Amino acid sequence: MKPSLLILTLGAIAIVGLPSCSTNNTVSAPTATTSTRVSQAPLQAGVSSSTVDFLQTLKTAYEASHNNEKITLLEPGQSENIIAGIQQGLVDVGAISKTLSPEENDGTLEFRAVAKDALLVATHPSVTGVKNLTTQEIQAIYSGSITNWQQLGGPDAAIVVLDRPEDESAKRLLRQHYLGKDLNNSPNAVVMRKEGELIQTLQTTPYSIGAFSLAYAISHNLSVNHLSLDGIEPTVQNLKTGQYPMARTIGIVWNKNASEATQSFVEYILGQPGNTILEQSGFASVPQATLSQKK
Repeated sequence: MKPSLLILTLGAIAIVGLPSCSTNNTVSAPTATTSTRVSQAPLQAGVSSSTVDFLQTLKTAYEASHNNEKITLLEPGQSENIIAGIQQGLVDVGAISKTLSPEENDGTLEFRAVAKDALLVATHPSVTGVKNLTTQEIQAIYSGSITNWQQLGGPDAAIVVLDRPEDESAKRLLRQHYLGKDLNNSPNAVVMRKEGELIQTLQTTPYSIGAFSLAYAISHNLSVNHLSLDGIEPTVQNLKTGQYPMARTIGIVWNKNASEATQSFVEYILGQPGNTILEQSGFASVPQATLSQKK
């Protein structure tokens, strides 16, 4: 292999995160690519594990209405890698569950917040009799000071806590709104790196509890118990009014000098068609002007 091709190959591999079992609709990153693409080539879309369903939903709808356009979802990775991939011309558009900071933008990127996705705290259907948790009860569960559902009015069964790493958006939101920054984690908590893994495990593990995307639960009609927190139900309407505070902001990133195909997909996401699709799928869309209206 020639040195230049080897560098491109390694670069393409480096920007893609660890493989995930959260979706069957992703493929590996291209082994070699450049910022100049032929018009027939699929757009390369980067996603984090918490934005796979967001972009998959938009991709499916967009391809159905644009017969000649195809989009390839790369394996989920860290937001930092997605941003770097766009800067290097290896990724056309990315979806991240954070705001692009000034330090991350070298002047070549565009970012727009597109939707909000509530973080749902849910249990396996085997947990009966528990429909609401107070802040103090959530803290007790995640710290391990309450270990049996019977202590909360549920069945006499040990609580299985499915947790996320500290650097993931779901855990950061839990700490921000309910757990606090100094609460110790339960020593018995099962920490899951990918959100898709947590969702699968929650559905198959009796007496488990975990936090994940409300939109995913709605769009996939998951058979799990949606818990109210401090008496507030996790609904899209309560998210829109601000009554339910725990939500991720999902945005898209692309290059300012993007291809026409990329611009078309971005316009679709920011316009009414994308807005409608997201609302139907359980997201709360962020109202905004399209790119053409902003000019």
